[in-house]
Amino acid sequence: MPEYKIIMPSRPRVVLEEGNKGVFEIDGLYPGYGHTLGNSLRRIILSSLSGASITSIKIDGVSHEFQTMDGIKEDVIVIILNLKKTCFKMISDEPQMVALSIKGPKEVLARDIKTGGQVEILNPELHIAEVTGKVNLNIEMKIEKGLGFISKEAFQKEKVDVGTIAVDAIFSPIRRVAYEVENMRVGDKTNHNRLRISIETDGTLTAREALSVSIEIMINQLKAIIDFKEPEELPTEVGVSTKVGKDKEEETEDKKPARHASQGDAGGGGDFVDVLKTRADSLDLSTRTLNALTAANIRTLGGLARKKREDLLEIEGIGEKGVAEIKKVFNKFGLNLKE
Repeated sequence: MPEYKIIMPSRPRVVLEEGNKGVFEIDGLYPGYGHTLGNSLRRIILSSLSGASITSIKIDGVSHEFQTMDGIKEDVIVIILNLKKTCFKMISDEPQMVALSIKGPKEVLARDIKTGGQVEILNPELHIAEVTGKVNLNIEMKIEKGLGFISKEAFQKEKVDVGTIAVDAIFSPIRRVAYEVENMRVGDKTNHNRLRISIETDGTLTAREALSVSIEIMINQLKAIIDFKEPEELPTEVGVSTKVGKDKEEETEDKKPARHASQGDAGGGGDFVDVLKTRADSLDLSTRTLNALTAANIRTLGGLARKKREDLLEIEGIGEKGVAEIKKVFNKFGLNLKE
């Protein structure tokens, strides 16, 4: 009798680990699944791993990136490009300010950047600029955590000081990722797949960590859509029934639960239920906070209202500043953040 059961693949096996490079293999994949998993993991690795990057730069005496400076070999745009090559590793989720203050003549390297205790530079020998004259070079930089790529136009929407130059931010810690699929024998069949994944990082995390986190992200995404209908769980603290759909329509006015004090003036009954269905990407939140909520699978105001303050602080990318943003949004809808 033919076998209809799809076999499970092996756990990832380390083929090579050298510095920030790694090669891993997964054996015994069902025919065709090598490309299915390989392409999915590659896209997740490239787009969904968090990292740190410079988001804005302020140079004394400089008003825009196309300017030149006396006594410095490089022009401003070259200095900015060199600074963007610096690999930062952040301990804190909050944005950090770092500074560079040099008196020439001197070759400026990444190790000359004063970072404090929350930021580490992983390529300290990187060339930044060459000060050829007896002039001072003073630069302030803002370092933030994020996902993927964010253009400078997104940062320019927020208020910035005069002379501050917003820059494109590449948060991804991945330099290169590729995969190969080859056939292998499993029992009597020779058309099963072996998946080989090659990963190179910038050093802020290892290739093994990058693969492990990407697999976890994929599993969590699939868990979220395992059922065709996603249950609409609404926060009980705001006194709204968790039944949505047919049950809600059958509910009579006199049986509707009284609103909790934390609900404020958000309205009652069905109107309030509709409010809680408001998508997170339509709320007045910064790009950083919205990306963090999306990564945590929080997509509606109702999902956000279920979280306590301490739960939000545990989400990577949301600190006190993010909590303050969320509180401000809650106030607009007459909600209070659970402490």
